[in-house]
Amino acid sequence: MSASTLRIALVGNPNCGKTALFNQLTGGRQKVANYAGVTVERKEGRFTAPSGRVLQILDLPGTYSLEANSPDEQITRDVCAGNFPGEAVPDLIVCVADATNLRLHLRFVLEVKRLGRPVVLALNMMDTARQRGIVIDVPELQRRLGLPVVETVAVKRGGAHSLIERVDGEVPAAAPVQPDDAASRADLHAQVRELLAATVTMPRTTAALDDALDRWALHPVFGLAILAVVMFLVFQAVYAAGKPVSDVVGDGFGWMGEHVAALMPAGPLQSLVVDGLFGGLGTVLGFLPVILVLFFFILTLEESGYLPRAAFLLDRLMLSVGLTGRSFIPLLSSFACAIPGIMGTRSITDPRDRLTTILIAPLMTCSARLPVYALLIGAFIPIRYVFGVFNLQGIVLFALYLAGILGAMLVGWVMKRIRRDKSEHALLMELPSYRMPRPRDVAIGLYERGMIFLKRLTGVILGLTVLMWFLSTFPGAPEGATLPAIDYSFAGYIGRGLQYVFAPIGFNWQISLALIPAFAARETAVAALATVYLVGGEGEGLGQALAGQIPLASALSLLVWFAYAPQCMSTLAIIKRETDSWRNVAISFGYMFVMAYAASFVVYQVARALT
Repeated sequence: MSASTLRIALVGNPNCGKTALFNQLTGGRQKVANYAGVTVERKEGRFTAPSGRVLQILDLPGTYSLEANSPDEQITRDVCAGNFPGEAVPDLIVCVADATNLRLHLRFVLEVKRLGRPVVLALNMMDTARQRGIVIDVPELQRRLGLPVVETVAVKRGGAHSLIERVDGEVPAAAPVQPDDAASRADLHAQVRELLAATVTMPRTTAALDDALDRWALHPVFGLAILAVVMFLVFQAVYAAGKPVSDVVGDGFGWMGEHVAALMPAGPLQSLVVDGLFGGLGTVLGFLPVILVLFFFILTLEESGYLPRAAFLLDRLMLSVGLTGRSFIPLLSSFACAIPGIMGTRSITDPRDRLTTILIAPLMTCSARLPVYALLIGAFIPIRYVFGVFNLQGIVLFALYLAGILGAMLVGWVMKRIRRDKSEHALLMELPSYRMPRPRDVAIGLYERGMIFLKRLTGVILGLTVLMWFLSTFPGAPEGATLPAIDYSFAGYIGRGLQYVFAPIGFNWQISLALIPAFAARETAVAALATVYLVGGEGEGLGQALAGQIPLASALSLLVWFAYAPQCMSTLAIIKRETDSWRNVAISFGYMFVMAYAASFVVYQVARALT
């Protein structure tokens, strides 16, 4: 580390705006949310101060105390104390506190001060504090704490200017190391009360609006009803707003494919470009608007402060199946992708609860399933309105998400019975104030989701699509062949071999073949089906081709299969990394495969009997 480089550890309670401040300083784009437990892994960024000094900033996991219980809290404690293996001792600790809730945050500030390290206190969300009529005597707070105190507004451009000026100057002297015993820890509460009485003036009506809203949002009956209605309307909106745009994008790629085909001579290259790229990748890309609409609503609910209340509401329900409301946040993250959801389980202190959450997280409907759902629902479920209002396609999508949740709850209940666990774990979490979502944060979140999707599209999905085109094209049909050429290809032979396994659940050889690349990335199933059907098809769209060649019972079976099947190699890899156990990987793959096969078998047989 050069003399001109300052190593800064950024710490604070969950929900204090620490991650937003990290983004402000470094330009990083880590997720900004409004509930505890978002930052799980250590994040690092660099920033050059006006003096030319390089600031190397660590965004450490949020924690309420240095008395570590969970893995992420241990990381924060050990880095701040200089005990983290392979990690240099920070030159400066910047402790971020929510200015609207100093009663909770000042205790952690005092804990950090006792470490005997140079500390700067950043009072974040000062604009919100002023709007609520909260008056903070910053000079007096600085004098009583014996620490430099600066004001910040992390979500506004230039809101970290005073912090940059302070850390760019002389590093403050460290406070003396203080004893860490029960008596001194108990004394922290008295110190916080004294600091608040001397430096903070609170208005009488600060929490009036939050309390009024929470009477309904947290009601044990009406609250659950509100949550169900909100989620149902979200899925209705996904189809109302996203599907028309997806159709336009899909038609656009089809139009471009037709014109490119007219400009290129017939042959393998034309087939690769038209059937493989425009047909395969274009079909997957067409579902990006649906994904973005879904995440728009999820991000908006995050920013509003509603989702932590959902965790509180579901705590009793989740406790009945062997989990706590603390599992809600990782499971919610798994709706985007199971990988960050599984990593988010590090905030769960009980190892049995953590393992159960890890094993059921892949059952949450991730964004990679959405293209498969949208394709099959659009092809087989008619556009019909129930009671003249509710889109039937949106209802089916909601039912698939609900099926994943209910499946996860069932598995959690079984695991609780197997381990004979009758213990109950109290859920303690901070409910943030309601606030209007910031368009900039929502836009950044949508941009991140879109870029993740596009990177997967141009990476593993592109490679697998080209591979599927090759397998579907070569070798060509022999002379005098009576079947379509694709039946004589490598794909045809592989698919017919797999069909012996999947025929009982209604899968033909084309569907069976598509499951192989989908194991690497679920959305690749759409590209694989597009490639197989378009190579051997008559030029119609993929939805039309599927509707014409697959019975409804098989389509419903395939929807259920993707709701439960272990179709993600990356998820299995992260389970191995987080649990350090191949046994847990085998358990995850095994129970999900059996669950998917059994559910698909029942759905296929019942649907076939009824149709």
